[in-house]
Amino acid sequence: MQQLRRDPIIGRWIIVCYDQVKTPADYYSEAVQKKHSGKRCPFCAGNEDITPPEIFVDRTPGSRPNKPGWNLRVIANKFPALRIEGDLERRGIDIYDQMNGVGAHEVIIETPEHEKDIPDLSLQDVSKVIMAYKQRCIDLKKDKRFEYILIFKNHGLSAGASLEHSHSQLIALPIVPKKIKEALRGAQKYYGFKERCVYCDIIHQEMQEKERLVSQNERFVAFSPFFSCTPFETWIMPKEHKSHFYDIREDEMDDLAAILKDTLRRLKKVLTDPPFNFIINTAPIQNDQELEFYHWHLQILPKLTKSAGFEWGTGFYINPNPPEQAAKFLREIC
Repeated sequence: MQQLRRDPIIGRWIIVCYDQVKTPADYYSEAVQKKHSGKRCPFCAGNEDITPPEIFVDRTPGSRPNKPGWNLRVIANKFPALRIEGDLERRGIDIYDQMNGVGAHEVIIETPEHEKDIPDLSLQDVSKVIMAYKQRCIDLKKDKRFEYILIFKNHGLSAGASLEHSHSQLIALPIVPKKIKEALRGAQKYYGFKERCVYCDIIHQEMQEKERLVSQNERFVAFSPFFSCTPFETWIMPKEHKSHFYDIREDEMDDLAAILKDTLRRLKKVLTDPPFNFIINTAPIQNDQELEFYHWHLQILPKLTKSAGFEWGTGFYINPNPPEQAAKFLREIC
């Protein structure tokens, strides 16, 4: 029997299949290969001359800017979705709205070593990636043209990665995305009815039931959501209520780095290094006030299935892998 499940945040329904439950071996995904093609990889150490200048960097003392000797670099995207120059110039054309494509698009090169990904990095180096995310958010939020900052990672060609060298991206937007607005509205409605944060309630229930729990440490928890849209979808959330990612404290970064590294390692081992996207969902940046109804979280989405006519036509997702089973596979892997 199939099962319909409702997302308590935005009210979306998903279908979980129980007739023919799949195992990790049933998913064919082309494992992400880390092989040099013979061309110069622009993100490798020694090739700094073919990238834009670094905006933020962690490098060995004594090494020169835009030269080897760095541990992490942030650069402007060479082919940006939005450009930082110019004014928005909002305008209407009859019933349509339009503005200039102003924003910021940056690349966080997570390591100088071509063959390594986040699960292969030291805890200290993963913490530096998180620090870079935070620092770039703090800097970009000073620009009053920007309303939202999206941090994401595409791993593998089918997940949208055009380069295999481990990197993530940041895009500052002049508008709050529709998806975030829906989550804010849904969370605020829940809070208005129950006077509690829906995300905090989710954390409490997942930690109590443990059936969908993947792992946890002192400050963070990883779990497969009850309403997972895709197989092996995994969320990482701070146990302490916090609406803005950039408010993460230095003493929290190692715990986030540890659970992110561990969760990606588990997914890599269970699913043979699948392509995936991860996204940091956070509150809009131009309101520094703590939102008592919203809770930032990191969402990992392995690319194991494709959307088709039913999904596009209804907005429902079909998940052929119950999240309880996915969490069990991830939890039990060594």
